[in-house]
Amino acid sequence: MEAKAIKRQTAFRLSEKLIDRLKIGTKKENRSSSNYVECILMNSVYEPNETTLEAIREARSGKSAGRLDMKNFDTFMKSVNDIE
Repeated sequence: MEAKAIKRQTAFRLSEKLIDRLKIGTKKENRSSSNYVECILMNSVYEPNETTLEAIREARSGKSAGRLDMKNFDTFMKSVNDIE
């Protein structure tokens, strides 16, 4: 089980125009203002670890991991298991 993140309350001074734009975004995404702003900030400072960077490089390389057989569930599962 993952540990719960400790959160601390803080305050920022923002322009009314920016607050209005944030409110529009929160309504579009059906989120609280706090969660919406936290996600925006997290996306701006996130740095992926080496495992994630390697997965990104692999995905961008265009190399196929294999072929999936979607005829039915059994052939699909076999083709998933056959991928290296």
